[in-house]
Parts: sequence; structure tokens; C-alpha cells
Amino acid sequence: MVKVTPLIPENENDAPQQHAQPDKHNGQGGAKDGVRLEDFYAYMPQHAYIFAPSRELWPAVSVNARVPPIPRPNGKPISAATWLDANAAVEQMTWSPGEPMLIKDRLVSDGGWIKRPGCSVFNLYRPPLLVPKVGDAKPWLDLVHNVFPSETDQIVRWLAHRVQRPHEKINHALVLGGKPGIGKDTILEPIKQAIGPWNFADVSPQQILGRFNAHARSVILRVNEARDLGEFDRFAFHDHMKALIAAPPNVIRVDEKHLREYYVLNLCGVVITTNYKTDGIYLPADDRRHLVAWSVLTQYDFAEDYWRGQYAWYANGGNEAVAAYLASYDISNFDPKAPPPKTQAFWEIANANRAPEDAELMDVLDELGQPDVVTLDRVADHASALQPAFSEWLRDKINARRVPHRFEDCGYIAVRNPNDSEGRWKISGRRHTIYGKTTLTERERLEAAFELTGAR
Repeated sequence: MVKVTPLIPENENDAPQQHAQPDKHNGQGGAKDGVRLEDFYAYMPQHAYIFAPSRELWPAVSVNARVPPIPRPNGKPISAATWLDANAAVEQMTWSPGEPMLIKDRLVSDGGWIKRPGCSVFNLYRPPLLVPKVGDAKPWLDLVHNVFPSETDQIVRWLAHRVQRPHEKINHALVLGGKPGIGKDTILEPIKQAIGPWNFADVSPQQILGRFNAHARSVILRVNEARDLGEFDRFAFHDHMKALIAAPPNVIRVDEKHLREYYVLNLCGVVITTNYKTDGIYLPADDRRHLVAWSVLTQYDFAEDYWRGQYAWYANGGNEAVAAYLASYDISNFDPKAPPPKTQAFWEIANANRAPEDAELMDVLDELGQPDVVTLDRVADHASALQPAFSEWLRDKINARRVPHRFEDCGYIAVRNPNDSEGRWKISGRRHTIYGKTTLTERERLEAAFELTGAR
């Protein structure tokens, strides 16, 4: 509701004068009208108007078409848009569960909240409308247990966290895998209602890799049917998901079609569903961001009318019962920042993603004594005698973009030379890339690289 004293000048040269707030029953949008003056806020960066019930932006002409002019005692009536510019303006909009619709005396930047007296931020987050009601949640719990018996507790805690604490970031994603038709999406249906369907986003891997990212504005982000998109895209997808799955970053800049970019709090929880294990998502062995649950069931393990009955139960009180169960579930011992356990399915995916070159590279590094730092040329030279094909693979420029991933999978990352524009190191008059152990600190890797090259 707009609750401010309007200060509207008679013209450009008049000093502001106080007027009573427009009476919402005097033709300015009465109780029978679904669109009222107090439903709008002026979004100044784009000079558009936020319709609060739906959080959509309206142009001035549309606001003025639905809301009559505002009368003034000492002059001509003014348009609703002009009144809103002076009396109900916000400097930013964001998306932040746990905050009021109008966040006063603060602004949001790429680093988080900053104090700014007199400024306001409009919160695009809308709380759920479903009213939890205590009931028997057993049909839902049975489904979760039947599909993912070994990971039931972790899944329920993760989902309860999303229901109870949407304002808190959870730093690992759920990967729900198995054959189609076993209920992966059905498990999530009551949770969608519990958090509000508008806070639940569905995207494909291709959309994740695209430009627009309004999906970051969600309590739960479901990436549907993730599978192999090609070796480069798998790595790109994995790297792109890092910022969405875990914080930092604490704030994400949202690029939404036809809108000016704006910042939102990085609070989304990611669920990845897939039917594929060996040619699905890429997970390195040292990953700390994914809880992988895999089901051995098939669609034929369920009676023909099972799903019809499950959704009928959801519609007749099941959604409310699951919402109440998760809202009261004890998550006091659940640490949303801790890495999840690595399940058997996790290792199967990680091992399936290991390229043959990983084993060959690891063999060479073992023969070299697992040095703190090593150059690509030294590895290739050492492999030339026993593994000539692998040596050629390392030197082939076609594989230049894959080599860093192979080193990373074996526990080594590129060490950048701070004194060289390309980050390379000179050894015997030639520039080289040096890789250092990930178990070392950045300073230790640099010191080892300087020692190897004889540089200071």
C-alpha cells in the first residue's frame, strides 16, 4: 500500500505542496477494481511501474489507462504515473526471500546490501499462498523412500531447508537420477506448492548456458534431463553451475529479456534431474557441490494407476500435509554449507567422466614422483618413450583446451606467472605453462614455480 504524503508541484516552478493521499474510494480504483493506485511503485532506473500483485512492469500509458487522474485542490488533476513518480518511487528492485516487499534505507550491489537512508528497493519475491495443514505425509515419504532408499534422509533434509529457510543459501545441489517414469518430478511437486510455484524454476541445460538468467530468482531451480552435450559443453555446464549452486558469489546480476539488469541474492537451491549416468553430467572426483541419488527402479515397478492416485492425494490435502511435515522437520543438525557425502552413484558418474588420458597422465605424474609443479613439456617428454601416443596427444594443439581439464582431474592446476602478461614462465628462453598441485596453497605453488624456473 502507498502510505506517503504526496508532494506534487503545481508546475515546474512551484514549490512542493502537501496534499491528502488520494481516496481509494473516490474513483481512483475502488474496492471492486482489481487495479488500484496503491498497487503500483515507480521503478526509476527504467521509468516503469511495478504492479505489486504480480511483480510485473507496466509502462506509464498502461497505468494511466487503468487509474484515473489524481485531483488536486489548487490545480488540474495529474496522471497516476506522475503521482507515483513523486510519492511511490523505488531506486532498485531485487529478489530476496525473508525481506519485506519494500526494503527501506538500503540498496543492493554486487557485494550485497549497503545502507542508504532515504532509498528503497522493491522485493520481487512473493511468499507461497499454500497454507500448511498437519496431516499424514506417508504417501509422499513412501515415494521418496521407494525411489531413493539410501538417500531419503538427505533428500528430505535438503527439501525441508528450502521450505523453512528460503533466505539461506544451501551450498550443494541434489542430483536425482534414474530411468524415466519413476517419480523424480512427482517427488518435487508438493515442494513446488509449499514454496510457491513462482519460486520454482524449470530450465534445460541449454538455457543454463544461454544469456538470460531469470532462473537465478528462485528458491528451487530444477535443471531438467541433464545429459551429455559434448565434452566442451559438459565442462562449460559444470563451470557455469558453480555460481548458482554455491555462494560466493552472494549476489547474482540478472539479465532478463526486455529488462534492465538488476541484482538478486544468490539463494537458489539447485536440483538436477537426469535419466543418464555414464553420459550425463560431468563431476570431477574432488567435487563438493553435488549430492547424487540414483534409483534402480523402472516405470514397471509401479502399478498402472499409482501416479493418478498420488496426484489425486496431492490435490486433496496431500500438498498441505507435505508442506506442514517439511515446515516442522528438525534440521537443526543440517549444515547447508557443508559438502554432501559422496555416494556410490557419485563415484560411478565421476569415474565414467574420466577420460582415458587421465589414467595415462596420472601414470606419468607418478613416475615423476608427483612433483609440486611440473611443465607440460616435461610430462610430454617423459611420456614419449613409454606412451608415445599420449605424448603426441599432449602436444597436439587441437587438445589445448582439454589439457588443463586433464591436469585438474589429476590434482594439478595452472600456476599463473604474475610477471608475464600471458601468465607463462620462461625456461631456457622459451615460455611454458606450469601446473601445480591443488593441495598446495597459491603461495606455495608460486614459490615452487619460481624455484623451478630460477626466477625471482
